[in-house]
Amino acid sequence: MQQLFKQLFSIKKYFNRLILPLMVMILATSLFTTPAFATGVYQIPDLTADTWIVDEGDVISRFNEGQISGAFKDLAEKTGNEVRIVTIHRLDYGETPESFAKALFTKWFPTAADQANQTLLVMDTVTNGTAIATGDQVKSLLTDNIANSVAGETVGVPLRNGNKYNQAFLDASDRLTAVLSGQPDPGPPEVVETIKVEGTFKKIEGAEKDNATAWIVGLLIAATVIPMATYYIYLAVQPSNEG
Repeated sequence: MQQLFKQLFSIKKYFNRLILPLMVMILATSLFTTPAFATGVYQIPDLTADTWIVDEGDVISRFNEGQISGAFKDLAEKTGNEVRIVTIHRLDYGETPESFAKALFTKWFPTAADQANQTLLVMDTVTNGTAIATGDQVKSLLTDNIANSVAGETVGVPLRNGNKYNQAFLDASDRLTAVLSGQPDPGPPEVVETIKVEGTFKKIEGAEKDNATAWIVGLLIAATVIPMATYYIYLAVQPSNEG
């Protein structure tokens, strides 16, 4: 019995030595790995003269990125108003698209003079949350109502219809470029609702019901007539057989 207790005690010590490092490893992984997938403001590269799109979320094709960047560059050269788009895959804990956009806006454009003619569109691709930060000078053209509509509708509608990121940013680029060029606001995309035509379905259902009824009646008639016909044939044939 004493030998058995010694064996059990040694096994317990072995498991304690094995489990403790494993628990420490799991805890360390949970503490340090999860934030690694999040993007903070100071992980975004510094702004350069040719930075128009920072696609950390990797949702915009190279072709469309070039097309949008070209449109924003032309806008800046013609009007002095500048637009940037930033996508990230995951926000830091407690961060929102609005707070991230404001913090990055301040990082890239520290003073009110720097911010005056700037517009920044930010999206978190995990939640598809979108926010816009603007400078005071562009607000005469890009009002808060239009900016909120661009974020919620122009970008939001294509995302709600199948995560069409490229379409969303192309539409946002077209609308922002038009508004900041002084042109009339083209407005958000039209939402087309699918309408079911009840009459068509009722006619189809009625036709199927009539077909089913005809089959049932036919089977009932056959079930009645065939045995009777068989019986009469039997009676007609039986005398001749006996003869």
